Parts: sequence; structure tokens; C-alpha cells
Amino acid sequence: MPSEKEMKKKIIFITHAAVIAALYTVLTLTAGAFGLANGAIQLRFSEALTILPFFTPAAIPGLFIGCILSNILTGCIIWDIIFGSLATLIGAVGTYFIGRKVNKWLSPVPPILANTLIIPFVLAFAYGSEDSIPFLMLTVGAGEVLSCGVLGLILMNAIEPIKKVVFDPRT
Repeated sequence: MPSEKEMKKKIIFITHAAVIAALYTVLTLTAGAFGLANGAIQLRFSEALTILPFFTPAAIPGLFIGCILSNILTGCIIWDIIFGSLATLIGAVGTYFIGRKVNKWLSPVPPILANTLIIPFVLAFAYGSEDSIPFLMLTVGAGEVLSCGVLGLILMNAIEPIKKVVFDPRT
């Protein structure tokens, strides 16, 4: 039987993941309301949250579940739901390891690369997009650089001073 301390850590982990999933979904729906969340050029404000695995491993399932929910709620087809969400999962896992083991300033690189390499194929084949894959890589990549790189690093700098209050399970 798990100890009280272990149970508290699990509850905090699940709570962090759930809050991150909800935030990702709300931010994607907000971007979608402005026509920014789907299509060749995607500026999902929610992708800034892909920086969060640098602070907590709970962000990995949170981002994955949030992306699945967002893709379902924005009317994506099954291939986009599957492969778009897997791109986010790959990016989140990469952020966790790169940010902790290599350099925190490189934390946005894995989600940028995962989405730039995967999403254009989803758009081209699942939606029959008439655009070429290199063009889609350029447009999706640009959106990811803005979302994950620029907004993500701004978010990282904003969270850094309060990270222990927000993510430390002992609080």
C-alpha cells in the first residue's frame, strides 16, 4: 500500500496534468475562434505550454491529452487526432530530456521539430491539402517557432521565479 506521501505526489501529478490538459484545450479553442489553430499556418497559443515539461513531467501526459481533446473539439479527422497528438507527445518528451540534460534554452526545439516534421504529412495526406509538403513544413514550422519558441520562452521566463510554488509537490 502506498504511503501518504506517495499518494500526495500522485495526486499532485494527476492534478498538474489535468490542469495543463485543460489549459491546452482552452487556449487551442481560443486560437480556433480566431481561425489560428488549424490549417497550413497554425498559431496555437497552447503550443507555448510545450515548455512545461522542463518544469514538471506531469506536463507530458497533460499536453498529450490536451492535444487529443483539442483536435477532437476543433473537428480534426482521426489521422490528425492521432498523429498530431503524437507529435505533441514526442515534443513534450523531448523537451523534458533536452531541457533537463542539455540546455534549458533548447527546450522549445523538440516540439518545433516534431510538429514541423509530422504535421505537414498529416495535412497533405489526411486532408488532401494541395500545398506541397516543403511549403507546409515552412508554414507549420513558422507557427511552431512563434508558439513554442517565442511564446514558450516568454512563458519559461515568467514561470522560472515561481516554479517551486507552482510545481513543487511538497507545497
